[in-house]
Amino acid sequence: MKKCLIVVDYQNDFVIGTLASKNAQAIEGNIVDLIKAYRSNGDDIIFTLDTHDQNYLNTQEGHQLPVAHCIKGTFGHELYGQVQSLSTGYKKIEKPAFPSLELGNYLKDQDYDEINFVGVVSHICVISNAIIAKAALPEATINIIKNAVASEDLDTQEASFQVCENGLQIHIL
Repeated sequence: MKKCLIVVDYQNDFVIGTLASKNAQAIEGNIVDLIKAYRSNGDDIIFTLDTHDQNYLNTQEGHQLPVAHCIKGTFGHELYGQVQSLSTGYKKIEKPAFPSLELGNYLKDQDYDEINFVGVVSHICVISNAIIAKAALPEATINIIKNAVASEDLDTQEASFQVCENGLQIHIL
């Protein structure tokens, strides 16, 4: 079985920076354990990075969320903590929007049987990229690992999990 772990936007700005989250801080160990397990098994790992430029506040997203974050070249853009060092040698995809078309285009040419998602923010970037993965590989099993994703809005997170399981055939583990 060919498996892939996708670590979504586990970056300094979402964990300890401008959009810091205690919930994001709390999942570091679970993400690290999964990365180590995938690495040990020889499975693929992909890291996405929310990526903006200095013009962020003038973008559509910047008008809706007027907090500059994940500006390319800054500390906030870098992967957080142990995840940064564990990412060396693995594929990284910078994405200027919540979902990544580049990720979908990459995945469609792979033969993964299972793709597991971890990271932040669960009800925004994690779910949108899980949907992209399902579109790219409709026969692959797509999972979101609940104890390795985070949001500050737990009600919306739970609602997004219900949508995933009840309509999108994306499993919450």
